[in-house]
Amino acid sequence: MSLKEKIDLGNLPQHIAVIMDGNGRWAKKKGNLRIFGHQNAITAVRETVEASAELGVEYLTLYAFSTENWSRPKQEVEALMQLLVSTISKETATLNKNNIRLQAIGDTASLPNSCRKQLQEAIAKTNQNTRMTLVLALSYSGRWDITNAVQQIAKAVQAGEINPEQITEQTVEKYLATAGMPDPSLLIRTSGEQRISNFLLWQLAYTELYITELLWPDYRKEHLYEAILAYQQRERRFGKTSEQLQKANS
Repeated sequence: MSLKEKIDLGNLPQHIAVIMDGNGRWAKKKGNLRIFGHQNAITAVRETVEASAELGVEYLTLYAFSTENWSRPKQEVEALMQLLVSTISKETATLNKNNIRLQAIGDTASLPNSCRKQLQEAIAKTNQNTRMTLVLALSYSGRWDITNAVQQIAKAVQAGEINPEQITEQTVEKYLATAGMPDPSLLIRTSGEQRISNFLLWQLAYTELYITELLWPDYRKEHLYEAILAYQQRERRFGKTSEQLQKANS
């Protein structure tokens, strides 16, 4: 039986988030510039998107570029932006063919005009697709997301639209970049680093973490299947005891 066949399709993570780490180290191991790693990461993205859609995952969020990444060498950032534009342009037809909708979260206003334009066009062209939603986190960080939500809530309070005493977790969630999306059930991080790197800080409160030593350019469908199978072996308690869960499910 293949790994894919072992997966319980009735217990899929509704939303998978991925920290795609290790591109630079992968390139360095091969004696190349960091951008070489980013270029070779496209296959990993394609395989992960295809595998997720084939299984029936509803949301897949990829941490493509953080707000902290702007501090990287200018040459690398510019090359990354050019790669992003060309990749989005090339893959839009494939997304439509596979009925996948594209969305983006983050401070996209800070992206170069050409990148922002290509992104907006791809989002518009795939807007009616229903099979899966692919979310690119671009110029994103969890702290930026929460700060932005707080600012918007403060404006609403100032305008008399919200009573401060009535602000709940649900209120905050409505103002986050991921409003309307379920929180990730599973977070995958490649390259072995054991941190969440300012990614979806609010949304990852009860997310299952899966860390692999594999560098992102080497990631393939089988590795996603392994992560999902590991997820399906876990008991998701959300602060409750095992006994409470068993009683609720009986």
